[in-house]
Amino acid sequence: MKTVAIVGCGFVADLYMRSLKTFPDIRVACVTDRSEARLEAFSKHWKVDAAANLEALLSALPKDGLVLNLTNPSSHYAVNLAVLQAGHHVFCEKPLALSFEEAKTLCELAQAKGLQLGSAPSSVLGEAAQTLFRAVSQGVGGTPRLVYAELDDGFVPQAPLECWASESGAPWPYEDEFQVGCTLEHAGYYLSWLIAMFGSVTRVLASSAEVLPDKRGVTDTAPDFSVAVLQFENGPVVRLTCSIAAPHDHRLRIIGDNGVLSLNKAWDNAAPVTFYRRMRIRRRLLEHPFGKRLRLPTRKTHPKLPRKGAAAMNFALGPAEMLEAILSGEASRIAGSFALHLTEITLAIQNAGLEGGAYIPISQCGKMESMPWAR
Repeated sequence: MKTVAIVGCGFVADLYMRSLKTFPDIRVACVTDRSEARLEAFSKHWKVDAAANLEALLSALPKDGLVLNLTNPSSHYAVNLAVLQAGHHVFCEKPLALSFEEAKTLCELAQAKGLQLGSAPSSVLGEAAQTLFRAVSQGVGGTPRLVYAELDDGFVPQAPLECWASESGAPWPYEDEFQVGCTLEHAGYYLSWLIAMFGSVTRVLASSAEVLPDKRGVTDTAPDFSVAVLQFENGPVVRLTCSIAAPHDHRLRIIGDNGVLSLNKAWDNAAPVTFYRRMRIRRRLLEHPFGKRLRLPTRKTHPKLPRKGAAAMNFALGPAEMLEAILSGEASRIAGSFALHLTEITLAIQNAGLEGGAYIPISQCGKMESMPWAR
């Protein structure tokens, strides 16, 4: 039986628990939270053991187990550091840390100790992402030349945020969300896919800003809009946008020599991937109005979940992949250099400011190996 333990019992932890239920070979040893009330509510709802603190949690976890760090981003570095120092593998919600220097320190420590340090999001391992990867690798659409990736979530501050709560009763932490910023929270969903497909980003040209200065009275807020032009070592030029002001738009379009690969839902593991071939009609050049849906050779991919709130994602795909890698003695797809590069590029976009400017990444990583069922 594979084993995980959860640190942080807030809103997102319920999404992980729902997802872990789809993997019967994974058990949750125990959970902990700095809030006793939250810990009690969460552990009773899911019928899992509660640990009084991090030390007690780690003592209940076998060495081949995995800690899921689902704490607030401001606590990610400290918790990751403590877990690695104690000799345990870690899967962390995005980002690994709030600075590249801290993230690099964590990755170097994990490597020195022979431990795996992985990062969300897990959707890069999902069916939609893997279908898109296969299409690109097989040359569907021809050579990719340009990518438009949109992660705009609507005018979020006007939404009924106080009504949003998880299954065990945790409120959606909108104060934290506004202080961390939509780029750190959401850019990784498509950025991880792009890095997996095309490898390292070699140049970032970005700008970020706070266009909504008054968000429910929350202070010390982060940029709520960012746009980046990314150049890849082995791929096309990419434009990536994130905002909580622009109308909801989660399209990803890969423009190639022969047409466009398109996907409309970033947060749906089963989102259709469609190819629109380019054609000429008389003196006009256009994409075919009716696309061809692309599918994998097998329907047996991974456990899926129905829509819950804004997402239809299995959040446990990353932890499950990491546990398999730990048991086999192999490197996880979402750990090590991949997790560090994803963190560095996300932070570069977040911290660009209105003045922008070019950023040359320090870290590097290769393309991701496809999941076995996607080949």
